[in-house]
Parts: sequence; structure tokens; C-alpha cells
Amino acid sequence: MSKIGIISGGGKLPILIGNSLVKKNYEVVFFIIEDSVERKDYLNLKTVEIKLNSIKKIFKKLEENHINKIILAGNIKRPSIKDINFDFETINFAKKLFLSKKGDNELLIAIAKLFREKGFEYLDWKSYCPELFASKTNLTRRLPTKEANLNLSKALNVFKNYGNLDIGQSLIVQNEIVLGLEAAEGTDQLIIRCNDLKKNGDKGVLIKASKYNQSNILDIPTIGKQTLKLLINNDYEGLFIEKNHCLIIDQDEVTNLANTNNLFISTFEKL
Repeated sequence: MSKIGIISGGGKLPILIGNSLVKKNYEVVFFIIEDSVERKDYLNLKTVEIKLNSIKKIFKKLEENHINKIILAGNIKRPSIKDINFDFETINFAKKLFLSKKGDNELLIAIAKLFREKGFEYLDWKSYCPELFASKTNLTRRLPTKEANLNLSKALNVFKNYGNLDIGQSLIVQNEIVLGLEAAEGTDQLIIRCNDLKKNGDKGVLIKASKYNQSNILDIPTIGKQTLKLLINNDYEGLFIEKNHCLIIDQDEVTNLANTNNLFISTFEKL
């Protein structure tokens, strides 16, 4: 059986993936990135600490631990150029990634290619961990209203074009008018920003989907408790997420929070 290495940035995603794979009897080693993770979250898990200042050393540690399949997950801070040890691999890494003006999706694809060139296969963990994704049509007791479904239809029509761009994964629609498209600010700031743009009418909804040209291995649409709290605090009706493509961190807690505050969480399939 393959030995899987998870290059782990911040947040719960690496641990959720790893624990899911361990339950399925895969051997997993977490390569935790210095200054990016909370060490206490990795107690009782097999870990190896790595730094982003030398890609050559990362490859070496992967080889020393007999890793042949890898996953990249979690929030990762790009190191400053001044902190990089310029071995040959790191120079190439910096040229391809840090000095590039590519969008996030192209960067992620370039990272996968770089590791494949060194003999490490990227594992499409989505197909191994289906339980981490939203698969039901409705996750909450409350269902979307007629107005919410009209807002979804509007969003999907817009997303046909927007989703082909390497920009963002989320839209907010109210009264069948697009209030905002996610860009560099991220979903949280989108929710806050669009609250000030709402008019009289329905409460508005958040729609989150994977981009059409998105890497389905690395860049995954994700929601968590923070998303729900912001929707509650800013008086939205609920959210639509793409079926089997959106990851829910702490899914039971997120669903309970929505139920307690009378929000809906429903899924859709892209056109």
C-alpha cells in the first residue's frame, strides 16, 4: 500500500484528510510546515517538520520517509525571498512560483507538476474522502425559499463566465442582482462587504462553487463555522454550495449552527 505524505499548512483540512485516510487503513505522515501549523493539533499523529526555505530538503525528507504519494493541504505562507536558501531546486521553485504572476489555480497546477517531476504523485484525495463533502440536497431543516432559488439561478448564469476565470469561487446575490463576486479578499470579506449593498427585499444568499478550470486535486471550495457566523451576523438567508465539490469543515457543527439560527444550507450542480 502507498505511503502518503500530507504537506500540512494551517487549519483543520490536513488533519481531516489524514484522519479519513487513516480510518481507511492508509499509512499517513504529516509534513508540518514551520510557523504555519498549531503543533497541539498534531498530538498523537506521525509528523515531520519542514521549512519552506529549501525545496531540496523537503524532497529529501519525503524520500527518507519513503513517501510516494503526496497531498498539499492547508493555508501556507509564502516565504520571503530573503529567507530562501538558494540551492538549485529552490531557485527553480522560486522562478516558477514566487516570481510568477500566475493566478492561484495555475500556481497550484505548477506545484503539482514540480512534485511529479521529482517522482512524487499527487493523490486525488477527494475520491478517497467523499464523506468530507456536501452530498445531500438539503443539509438543514430550513429549505431555500422561492426567492433564494431565483438568486441561485441568477448566480449560476453569471458563473458560466465568471467561473472560467481564475478569480474566486463565491458570489452573493439579492433580489436577483449580483452584489459581489469574490476576488482576492476571500469569502469572509465578500460577505461583510455585500451586506452594506443590500436593498429592501429578500435577505440575499451566498453561492460557492468550484471554478470550471479549477484543479480538482489542490484548490477546493471550503466553508466552516466562520462562514456561517458571518452569514448570521450579516443577516443572510443561507448558502448554496456545489454538490460533492465543496468541503465543509466541522460539518456537524456547521449544520447545527445553521439550524439553530434558521439558515439553510443546500447544494446544487453547476450548469
